[in-house]
Amino acid sequence: MARQYERYRPTYPAALLDDLATLRPARVLDVGCGTGKVAVGLAGRGLSVLGVELDPRMAEVARGHGIPVEVGAFETWDDAGRRFDLITCGAAWHWIDPELGMAKAAHVLRAGGTIARFWNYHVLDESVAAMFEAVYREHAPEAHPHGRAPDDSGYIDPFGENEAFCSVETRTYRWERTLSADEWVGQALTFSDHQRLEPERLRTVARALHAAVETLGGTVEAHGGTYVVLARRA
Repeated sequence: MARQYERYRPTYPAALLDDLATLRPARVLDVGCGTGKVAVGLAGRGLSVLGVELDPRMAEVARGHGIPVEVGAFETWDDAGRRFDLITCGAAWHWIDPELGMAKAAHVLRAGGTIARFWNYHVLDESVAAMFEAVYREHAPEAHPHGRAPDDSGYIDPFGENEAFCSVETRTYRWERTLSADEWVGQALTFSDHQRLEPERLRTVARALHAAVETLGGTVEAHGGTYVVLARRA
């Protein structure tokens, strides 16, 4: 799974990483660093980055990119008195207990420091999204097709209601990608709701999605974005 994640999951926009680097953090903590999708980009911009990752297989891939990683759950991770100017978390905060995670972030983030949580999403043309949704209705109705913009109407970020944080801000970085059938299916299979499917059902979904992309000419055009939530330590 770690190798598939590394191969098929997209990285994050250069503009986002550039903006985080302009904060000039002396020390960065990448929470749920996975295979290093965020950490590698920040390290390449001259920042000192430490990863925390629950899955040792993911951590090993990140270490192969030169990122120091400590294995453990962020909520109970031993910070050993270390403090950070920037915390990043790409597509992983949903794995973390919200109350314990916020408390831990407040504890290890220096006053004036920033926590940035972000997620990629893909938006497909209506006809393509409808085609994929039909595949899921037939084969895996409990899994998410991942082809539409997220609906955040009415959502209130808990960091905005925590007195330890201030200046909560959201941004969206737009991007476009062209994915082959193998790339679209390979990415879909890395999502947690797909990984919970029984192996045979997962293979069935993969085959059906691959066939659907082939009917489109073998590629999918995704007009997506990276949704970012920033909060500053008070």
